Amino acid sequence: QQALRPRANPRGAGGPRPLPSIAPRAAPRRDSILTVDDEDIYTTEDCEFAAKKRKKDHFRNNANSQCFYREKWIYVHKESTRERHGYCTLGEAFNRLDFSSAVQDIRRFNYVVKLLQLIAKSQLTSLSGAAQKNYFNILDKIVRKVLEDQYNPRLIKDLLQDLSSALCILIRGVGKSVLVGNINIWICRLETILTWQQQLQNLQMNKQVNNGLTLSDLPLHMLNNILYRFSDGWDIITLGQVTPTLYMLSEDRQLWKKLCQYHFAEKQFCRHLIPSEKGHVDWKLMYFALQKCYPIKEQYGDTLHFCRHCSILFWKDTGHPCTANDPETCFMPVSPQHFIDLFKF
Repeated sequence: QQALRPRANPRGAGGPRPLPSIAPRAAPRRDSILTVDDEDIYTTEDCEFAAKKRKKDHFRNNANSQCFYREKWIYVHKESTRERHGYCTLGEAFNRLDFSSAVQDIRRFNYVVKLLQLIAKSQLTSLSGAAQKNYFNILDKIVRKVLEDQYNPRLIKDLLQDLSSALCILIRGVGKSVLVGNINIWICRLETILTWQQQLQNLQMNKQVNNGLTLSDLPLHMLNNILYRFSDGWDIITLGQVTPTLYMLSEDRQLWKKLCQYHFAEKQFCRHLIPSEKGHVDWKLMYFALQKCYPIKEQYGDTLHFCRHCSILFWKDTGHPCTANDPETCFMPVSPQHFIDLFKF
């Protein structure tokens, strides 16, 4: 109560008490003479500010910086619930799942490249800024791996071709489409892609000369067995360019017939019969004709898996905290297209 009572004006007259005039404090000049204590204060503040700025610039501008998460799985929810608010996006899943390490695994390399290719064709603008940066960081690792190991350069060439075509369309249509980030950043990314394409174009395979057994020394039935193991027609053609013997084996009609029967149904290739000059069916031409009309079967050494009981997306070797009685019956392999379809809503 005493604190709420108004104080009497000691000067006697009523009215408000005049406030004391406070002169503004002039900012100290750097060229003025400072005491030892002032110099310590300024030195500490400058060092802290410079350190914070360097740390912020490092995480903002470092192209190799990644978003690391403890869990290598993600819960896929498509609507808000009482337990979870919001929904899971493609960019969030792309950041949470460890695709950066998956590139180094030979079993998952083709899977990640195919996924990046599908994202480049249709889903690039739906990614967040962090996901787009992560996308190009992973792409940079893929290109470096191909340049160092010469592993499957044709696959990455197709990816860069689709990505450059998509970026050209998006950059030309600025204002009509959604592009996260400054337009100059995208132009620099496009120039980087063109540089990668030139490097892959000039790539030369290293020939290791040794006195051991070579591919040409194998008997014909073993070479023929190797060709029958391929599921991609372009790989058969590429291997057939190595030696005249392999070229003869790669032109076998039975080989291409088996390939057509593996990828396509009988009703599909019966509608597109292509006869040869001798009156036989040209199965090699049929394969590439059917490939333009129908999707081919995809083979991967390892893929992402989806738990139908927990609605969790994960890599098989990392696992996830499954609550089902028999978890193995709930796991389902996820193709690259299925991965994208999980987030279409």
